[in-house]
Amino acid sequence: MEEQVAIEGTVDSVIFQNSENSYTVFSMTIGEEKDMRNMICIAYIPNLNPGENIKVKGEFTTHPTYGKQFVVKSYEKIMPTTEKGIEAYLGSGSVKGIGKKLAARIVKHFGKDTFSIIESTPEKLSIIRGISKDKAIEIGNVFHEQAEVRSITIYLQEHGISVGYAMKIHKKYKSGAIDIINENPYVLVTDIFGIGFKIADDIAFKFGIDKSSPFRIKAGVRHCINTFTLSGNVYVYKSDLMEMSSSLLQVDVQAIENTIIEMQVDKSIVQEKIDGNVVIYLSSLYYAEYYVAKKLLELSENVINISIEDALKEVVAIEKSTNITLAQKQREAVMESMSKGVLVITGGPGTGKTTTINTILTVLSEEGYSIELAAPTGRAAKRMSEATGMEAKTIHRLLGISFLSEDSNRQAFEKNEESPIEADVVVIDEISMVDIMLMFNLLKAVEYGTRIILVGDANQLPSVGAGSVLKDIIDSECISVVRLSDIFRQARESAIVMNAHSINEGKYPKLNEKNKDFFFVKRTSMDDVTSGILELVTTRLPEYTGCDPLKDIQILTPMRKTAIGATNLNRVLQLSLNPTSPGKTEYEYRSTTFREGDKVMQIKNNYNMQWSIYDSRNNKEDEGLGVFNGDEGIIENINLSTQTLRVCFDDGKVVNYEFAQLEEIDLSYAITIHKSQGSEYKIVVIPVHSGPPLLLTRNLLYTAVTRAKTLVVLVGIEETLYRMVDNNKEVSRNSFLNGRLKNLKEL
Repeated sequence: MEEQVAIEGTVDSVIFQNSENSYTVFSMTIGEEKDMRNMICIAYIPNLNPGENIKVKGEFTTHPTYGKQFVVKSYEKIMPTTEKGIEAYLGSGSVKGIGKKLAARIVKHFGKDTFSIIESTPEKLSIIRGISKDKAIEIGNVFHEQAEVRSITIYLQEHGISVGYAMKIHKKYKSGAIDIINENPYVLVTDIFGIGFKIADDIAFKFGIDKSSPFRIKAGVRHCINTFTLSGNVYVYKSDLMEMSSSLLQVDVQAIENTIIEMQVDKSIVQEKIDGNVVIYLSSLYYAEYYVAKKLLELSENVINISIEDALKEVVAIEKSTNITLAQKQREAVMESMSKGVLVITGGPGTGKTTTINTILTVLSEEGYSIELAAPTGRAAKRMSEATGMEAKTIHRLLGISFLSEDSNRQAFEKNEESPIEADVVVIDEISMVDIMLMFNLLKAVEYGTRIILVGDANQLPSVGAGSVLKDIIDSECISVVRLSDIFRQARESAIVMNAHSINEGKYPKLNEKNKDFFFVKRTSMDDVTSGILELVTTRLPEYTGCDPLKDIQILTPMRKTAIGATNLNRVLQLSLNPTSPGKTEYEYRSTTFREGDKVMQIKNNYNMQWSIYDSRNNKEDEGLGVFNGDEGIIENINLSTQTLRVCFDDGKVVNYEFAQLEEIDLSYAITIHKSQGSEYKIVVIPVHSGPPLLLTRNLLYTAVTRAKTLVVLVGIEETLYRMVDNNKEVSRNSFLNGRLKNLKEL
């Protein structure tokens, strides 16, 4: 990239403009130099029209497909001063309601005073033929609003705020933007998506806000609490919060203490003592945890009186009619489901969870109960549907997304206490993935008297979001739990299943047994591991199994960085599996090239994203809102003219992304093991090399292995594999659902 330069010229044509975020591609003419005519510029500029004079600052880049471009970092529209220039500006479409002919008549009458007339006394325009008094006032309002946008954007740019953020800020605050930011720039953290504490703090510094400002300290303390919750914690120890806040803010400790008191008074946080230590919750997480504990206990009181003998008779009858024989624990789970208000069923691979659930569904259906099935992700819901033969939805879809703010991190659901889920029984699979906030919203929608069955593997990685819901429920011993432990004969034939259980028990897996489905390929260096994976995916595995490298093989890696991390493996695999082709459109976003045919994954929840489902004739069958972290699909189309990219997800949802939204997706030829939760793949390839002990743990390895359906191949160093099995240190999470269940139970 070249140094930032300033250029002044005239807009020649607007190639593309997004009305929502003002992302604009335009060409401009600069002087008479041949190479400076029709220069292509990329910017965030509202209401840009051909003929406008503009000064831009930015950098030249060279796009692999489109050649030399100018990326605009800041801009200033230059208002013309000559009659000819004023007429050209008004006639360009810059001011709604004025065309070329009308612009000529206005300028002919008012001359160089035209702009001041429109801004100060627009009603005078009504003397011009074709302009009514109402239209004159409307023209004045539009002109005034455009001047407001210009002045606010220029002011914010001068204080180091990018054009993109300046547009978001103006859209939110309108004419009050400058006053609001001058008073408290930290409101941007909660009001403007994408602006975190550190960006707001930089802005505050440029605006001259004192570092001991109460606004700054409050925003900093909240940022520190959020940092802990993003690591999976429901609360933070006050001592840890004080230490982190003091280091971040560099202010007097007493000022932080006072701010914490104020935050408790305004009910944004809750302080509580747990095991003698003062802890701090965000209020939303405190009430969510309390509600989940209370609601689970209340639902569990809904005990259906049925004798053991009668329950056993029903189970035996079902076994005969379905020609299956249940193990003792499976029978216990089925019988418990007939009487308990809340039931947890947990077990590892091969222990018969699917058979157990199918038997439960058969029993309850025959008794006339209405049933809803759901799972945290689209892929997990699809697996559940295939295993049960019944429709399974994502939890979000089961709850229904209703009003949403512009901040896509905030959600509301149609189903709640006033409008509960209409079912006698709700069955949730992959419950280990569910965090405390999603559990809170789910239980709010479960009516008293409705039974709920939670199914999952307690040894999987915990949820990405805050909390340790499944583990806490099981450890509390306050809710009925059935642990499936018998590994069935057919499952015992699978080295994947047997090795997964060995890993979970701290035993080393058996490698490279003949005619088995679990292999280890030795490679020494990271580069050797990378080349080994590439060879497996492109040649050896397709030849050995007849699999499709794109659809059937998934690389699961412990980390994002390093040569064997997801980022680099995606780059390497994309080059081989989906290389550049004249028939495939591609677009580079930041450091990632997206290409038609690429495997991609949604990497954050977006509750506002619109999706559609089409039938085989391309007729729309369904539509809705919400695309979620972990959803996977294929890029079907990239349209450079409309600046959009279309993805078809595995569950059939088709979503159109604007280029400005591409931060929400990533290539997924290789993904982190954390991102694989709730998914199942035909073949899993796992790089096993060096890395921090925090990422090379037993349950991480266990989770990766249990994602495979037919084949696991590990590539790397055997000693690292054994260290992972030995490393049973799980990062503890600050969660009190366990204790809260026990305390409420005692009451």
